[in-house]
Amino acid sequence: MEYKNLGNSGLQVSAVGLGGNNFGDRRVAGHGMDEAAATAIINQAIEEGITFFDTADFYGGGKSEEYLGKALKPHRRNVVVATKVSGWTGEGPYWRGASRKYLMEAVEASLRRLDVDYIDLLQIHVGDRQTPIEETLRTLDDLIHAGKVRYIGNCNFFGWQISEAEWVARTEHLSRFISVQNEYNLMQRSIEVEIAPTCERYGLGLLPFHPLASGFLTGKYRPDRAPPEGARLGSTSAAGPALSEGNFAQLMKLEKFAEERGHTILELAISWLASRPFVGSVIAGATKPEHVKANARAASWKLTGEECEEIDGILEYVPVTLRGMHAASGQYQDPRTSQVAGAYGRV
Repeated sequence: MEYKNLGNSGLQVSAVGLGGNNFGDRRVAGHGMDEAAATAIINQAIEEGITFFDTADFYGGGKSEEYLGKALKPHRRNVVVATKVSGWTGEGPYWRGASRKYLMEAVEASLRRLDVDYIDLLQIHVGDRQTPIEETLRTLDDLIHAGKVRYIGNCNFFGWQISEAEWVARTEHLSRFISVQNEYNLMQRSIEVEIAPTCERYGLGLLPFHPLASGFLTGKYRPDRAPPEGARLGSTSAAGPALSEGNFAQLMKLEKFAEERGHTILELAISWLASRPFVGSVIAGATKPEHVKANARAASWKLTGEECEEIDGILEYVPVTLRGMHAASGQYQDPRTSQVAGAYGRV
């Protein structure tokens, strides 16, 4: 397993991480994983050299943090525990957000569930437009000085929110975000418009989630068969834009590219992300220990610059500038095809 510094910080993370979204009571894509199953997956991750573990306070109704905390307790010194706060954890206005009131309470609750003295990486799960970013950053800075948090990051932020947070942190001499977590994969590259350049400009490490495009890049979806029962893209609303003829055509080409080099489409998806200079750890979920093995070993394939260019050609990818923005919808267009990007589009 390769280990990288997360952004410009001194925090090292494994090139492939484990996401805890499937752990706990809340069913995700047909899966509701109990503690025994989650523990087996976490133990396999440790065996594979994975040191970065990502969860959130509301995953599994809080059970994800509990399961992760118990399984990682014997390994605490040798792992990075990352969690997220600000998402809904209950009814009413005081059960979400990035205000001082909520963050202080949410962090204490996460510390109890994880059964740890400190959180290695605390991430704001989604931007809170009702709370000034200075209030959020001052609270996070206080938590760091109190020893309850080591590093901070953001998740699902827009480019302007990341830039604003960077500016406020610098001018007010507050702790800076070191990481950004957004959806990013071979089929969904819209973050390359603003998010990725912002990461590179400010030295932030990207933690991509949905690296396998909700399973589309595992090869289990085929153009001539119905989606597997219980699969994340099995519902009509999800399958509509994702399981399109055009996306399947690209998938077949990517599979051929990987097979010609002795690899699988899954290995291509993860190794491509790991090859991006601004990516820290690729957050991959798993429902079985063998999935962890496959994910962990995928990053050992080191793609060359020429291979990455060939992949761009397969995807008919054209770097998008702000001039490619679709004025009416705010979406981005491929300037060569004039195709507006949808789910798993060409941006």
